[in-house]
Amino acid sequence: MEKVRLQKAIADSGVTSRRKAEQLITDGRVSVNGEVVAELGSKVAAGDRIEVDGIPLTSEEKVHILYYKPTGEISAVADDRRRSTVADAFKQMDVRLYPVGRLDYDTSGILLMTNDGEFTQYMTHPKFEMSKTYRVKINGILKREQQKEMRKGIMLEDGRTAPAGVKVIRDKKDRQMILELTIHEGRNRQVRRMFEHFGLEVLKLTRIRYDFLTLDGLAEGEYRFLKPHEVKKLIANAKDE
Repeated sequence: MEKVRLQKAIADSGVTSRRKAEQLITDGRVSVNGEVVAELGSKVAAGDRIEVDGIPLTSEEKVHILYYKPTGEISAVADDRRRSTVADAFKQMDVRLYPVGRLDYDTSGILLMTNDGEFTQYMTHPKFEMSKTYRVKINGILKREQQKEMRKGIMLEDGRTAPAGVKVIRDKKDRQMILELTIHEGRNRQVRRMFEHFGLEVLKLTRIRYDFLTLDGLAEGEYRFLKPHEVKKLIANAKDE
């Protein structure tokens, strides 16, 4: 009987991503056939009973959603401070969805929601370098020399950024500027920190493109299901990076 790694079985069930499943295991929150398993090398067979925090895993149909996240929502399934989360918009669905990666509380735009752990792995693992484009409104002017620096990569406190795409949309009005910034990384607050590096404040930030996906046809708080060919294309593009 073919066996798979425990973290893969957890991710495939739709509970969380494979990387987070590994953390659940090492934290001692996973049991197999009644026995707690805390080693990442463990494997399970199809008939094994897997529980996370005492709740048995069930196989769910894979769901992939493009959500236009508004500002003021936490990119999480739950929040201990009882703030609104992106999962709240999908409470009516009989499926456990979680965000693919994250968008900051005060950032809006494309956020993928899914219960597909393998898909999440492709979308979020650094080696796949999925491109993401942000519309950025700043308080001030990003000079041409600074734009060139961003295109080459700038040094932040957690290391040099990868080269970014920079496109000026509105040069200046009332000392404010609008740009589109395309990056392939997913560091915490990266876009804001890139502008802060030059002493500029981000006034508004929206993720308008995720690989080939856009917000076309959606208003804030709305969502649509990804088509099967879109899911396949996203995974194929990740593999090609």
